[in-house]
Amino acid sequence: MSARTGEQYLAGLKDSREVWLGDQRIDVTEHPAFAGSINGMAAYFDYQHKYADDCLMVDEETGEQHNVSLLRPKNAEDIARRHRAFDRLARYSNGMLGRTPDYVNVVLAGHASRPDIFAKSGDPVYYERLQNYWRLVQEQDLALTHTIVHAAIDKSVGELQGINEELTLRVVDRTEEGLIVRGAKMLATLGPIADELYVYPAVPIQKGFEEYALSFAIPVATKGVVSVCRDHYGVDQPVVDKPFSSRFDEQDAVIIFDDVLVPWDRVFIDGQLDVYNSLNAGTATGNTQQQTAIRASVKLEFAYDLCVQMAKVTATDTKPETAAMLGEIYSYLRIARAVIHSAEVNASEWGGGAFFCHDDISALRTMMPIWMARVNDIIKSMGSHNLLATPTASAFEDPRLGPLLKKYLPGANGIAPEERAKIFRTAWDFAGSALGSRIELYERFYLGSVGRARGLDHRKAQMKGETGAFEAMFAELGIDPVLAEQSGLDLDAAATRA
Repeated sequence: MSARTGEQYLAGLKDSREVWLGDQRIDVTEHPAFAGSINGMAAYFDYQHKYADDCLMVDEETGEQHNVSLLRPKNAEDIARRHRAFDRLARYSNGMLGRTPDYVNVVLAGHASRPDIFAKSGDPVYYERLQNYWRLVQEQDLALTHTIVHAAIDKSVGELQGINEELTLRVVDRTEEGLIVRGAKMLATLGPIADELYVYPAVPIQKGFEEYALSFAIPVATKGVVSVCRDHYGVDQPVVDKPFSSRFDEQDAVIIFDDVLVPWDRVFIDGQLDVYNSLNAGTATGNTQQQTAIRASVKLEFAYDLCVQMAKVTATDTKPETAAMLGEIYSYLRIARAVIHSAEVNASEWGGGAFFCHDDISALRTMMPIWMARVNDIIKSMGSHNLLATPTASAFEDPRLGPLLKKYLPGANGIAPEERAKIFRTAWDFAGSALGSRIELYERFYLGSVGRARGLDHRKAQMKGETGAFEAMFAELGIDPVLAEQSGLDLDAAATRA
């Protein structure tokens, strides 16, 4: 099978998966709340064919087309090829979909690019299984999601201690057929409407907790896999009125593994701490964050253009305070583009033949969550009450109401009332609707907490020896800074002389 169409994706959802919405077990293909979401994801699969030159490539072994996101990069040309695909795929939703299939495809391709890490297990079978799975996903164009966060409910103890020990996913038995796993993982965005779950390492695990050090992949419809959905924020309204909520609620679910059998050929890590604790560090920033950063930059671009339209429709585009807010968003976009470009230009081999972006791209992981929240704040500040004075498109067609709306709710600068309503309804759906608020929360945490990311960047800098300016300044003066401080030397004065 080559790259799938939307119709083929929808057909794949008709299975026995156990999905719960509220207190009801539902069929995602028939429940009315999910109609917009699954049709929106189906359109993503059609979109890759519409822009096949950017999104698809021919496999040299099979001759079939597959999504570029499954490419295992080996050189600068591959990095550029992926950039073009990620940019195009992000434009399908203007960056509002965080878990399109290319996201986890990139993760899987990155893992499959590092046989040297899997060699630490001492048994080649684990990497062979992973490589076979990568090929399967490529051939069947499966929609993957991940569920990797431990179910750490009690934050007063370690993630695998106390009550958390019994809650999070772990091995409870081994049989001839495979592993039996039990516990929960959070949070599977796209989970209820994906084809498969890919469980892989997130944060390192300490020695003594090997039963939690797992990586495997199974169909969402596997017996014992239970998807517990949050409230659904998709709406049954025209796209012109709700451009995002009508199509792009990708749904999030806690995944409970109720004594699930994972066949041996789907087990990629089984307690091998050297592999588990190395895989994320050896792939995530240079590989995965090329996709996430490009997706986010496309969203910033859309947000900037949207805010420009808001300023025009209210004739505030010449006001200094408005220009400052617009310039703020544009500065975020320029920085994002510059970091991505630098990381791609400085890409290199990371090991095992994998050619990934420079690790500096991880800086965006520490800044994007703050920028995205700030963008939403700017939209609300610029829009103010206008965000709530937005008739639907059909209201303008009513013979009684339409003329009144056209008279009393026009846009400035000769902009039609219908266009004004469309602009502000889009802005509200972006930043203020139930889905918009959920997406902001996603942006804040989907790559982990900002604090943890910043701490990691600090430790990387110390390990790489990329600092030392303080010592260098005093060395230039022939002064030992520690002895100078002990002897009472005025360090500020010395710094001034330097």
